[in-house]
Amino acid sequence: MVGVALVMVLGTGTPSGSKAQATPGARKKPLRRIDPQPHQVGKATWYGDRFHGRTTASGEQFDMFAMTAAHPRLPLGTLVRVTNLLTRRSVVVRVNDRGPADRRSILDLSYAAAESLGAIQRGRFPVRLELVEDSPAALAELTGSTAETQ
Repeated sequence: MVGVALVMVLGTGTPSGSKAQATPGARKKPLRRIDPQPHQVGKATWYGDRFHGRTTASGEQFDMFAMTAAHPRLPLGTLVRVTNLLTRRSVVVRVNDRGPADRRSILDLSYAAAESLGAIQRGRFPVRLELVEDSPAALAELTGSTAETQ
């Protein structure tokens, strides 16, 4: 009985304050935060009066005062939450056009959306895109999967 109590008090025999020996060849895996929300991170730009009134890829006229955006591949009509990673401001926009013309960017915002994000003074700014609605095609695009859409 005394031996059992002694083992319970002393534990495994590893002195307190020292680190246990790792198994040879074993590597610790870094902790990752698992983000359940599909997203895309990159740079955004904005466009305004030069294109105001022109026809977009969706067939509607571009309105620089509407909360819209151009994305190269997301289905037209997709709603996306855009967060400016510098200001932490967010807006929801509807994809109604293709772009941006600058291949280093992932999104082209209307003037109104960029203004709401506090980004008018910047040419390009870091953003995070998150789907607002569940669409198999939009989900596949953001996650990079090749899942078939119906």
